[in-house]
Amino acid sequence: MTGETDLSPARLRHARFAIAAVFCAHGAVTGSFATRIPWIQEHAQLSAGTLGLALAFPALGAALAMPLAGRVNHRFGARAALRALLALWTLSLILPSLAPNLPALCFALFVYGATSGMSDVAMNALGVETENRLGRSVMSSLHGMWSVGALLGSAAGTVAAHAGADARLHHLIAALALTAAGLVAVRGVLDLRSDQEAGAPPHFALPPKSALLIGAIGFCAVFAEGASLDWSAVYLRDVLDTNAGLAAASTTAFALTMAVARLAGDRVVDRFGAVRTVRAGGVLATAGGLIVVSVREPAAAMAGFGLIGLGIAVVVPLAFAAAARSGPAPAQAIAGVATITYTSGLIAPSAIGAVADATSLVVSFGLVTLLAFALVVGAAVLRQTPAAPGASAVNRDETAGIRP
Repeated sequence: MTGETDLSPARLRHARFAIAAVFCAHGAVTGSFATRIPWIQEHAQLSAGTLGLALAFPALGAALAMPLAGRVNHRFGARAALRALLALWTLSLILPSLAPNLPALCFALFVYGATSGMSDVAMNALGVETENRLGRSVMSSLHGMWSVGALLGSAAGTVAAHAGADARLHHLIAALALTAAGLVAVRGVLDLRSDQEAGAPPHFALPPKSALLIGAIGFCAVFAEGASLDWSAVYLRDVLDTNAGLAAASTTAFALTMAVARLAGDRVVDRFGAVRTVRAGGVLATAGGLIVVSVREPAAAMAGFGLIGLGIAVVVPLAFAAAARSGPAPAQAIAGVATITYTSGLIAPSAIGAVADATSLVVSFGLVTLLAFALVVGAAVLRQTPAAPGASAVNRDETAGIRP
């Protein structure tokens, strides 16, 4: 990557804060949407099964669009690509609440997923480049800022739901505010460009065999995250018969624990190592899932969702680091694992809806609990191995301080 020549410590610190703000804005869109899913379901007159079908369309949109993000970055440069893709994502928040029926909602969520996936790839790629130039790990804190954004968005959504506000107005105001904030933040990120002589990147990068198990661990964690974000409010409303405001607050509790755990994640991993951190997290997430499916008190269920968030928070950053040292092609491994994990998060809501329609939401979160337990069993795949010969500086930096 080439681009701006001012890489002074002050400039790099500014760039780090700017990309952190981008992550925060991206997360706020997700939080804003998740808390109003019950309103959208009722507005479009959908059952749990048809809602689950609609929530499959973000996964389809992302799967088709994510591979294009690399080419957009390559052609226009990291800053310009991120500016456009982030604005499309924040503005897409307006669409789902406008949908009056299932076909319209499916189309809206297809666009929502496509813009989410492309902007996600662009900001993570720029985050890695920023980390490389800083010479130390910042990805965990960047993901923490995404969770902070999801928390802020869900908190605002909780207030709006409690007040009985129309989600169309709520999402219009939120989308315009987040678009403005995102455009301001992007001005401070690094202005990097790919080497045009190297040729455009491939449309899709399959993960090497060495990264498949790592991707499976990331899949379990992100599935639990996506299911909890999109269905916790519906679970409290339909299973525990709570009001809309309290149901939306469950999403806020989940986002809060995710944010705290990710912001503190680097220190925990440095002290206990990747394997023990993920194994302990899996125990916490499993306990949280058992609480959710076994209790009938809203406060206890909210605590259960919080434990799920606490347990899975640091898994994805550690999966990326493990992928980087899993074989001779770190970049290909990271790209493949990212595709598996992020697609998992977009598939999870529809899968939960399909299981709920066939059985119940309690059974759906029993599945989430089983996947959380898989983190306990499979944590060893994140054990540190020697870095691949010729690994880049960023890949070496990603593994620094992580021990088994």
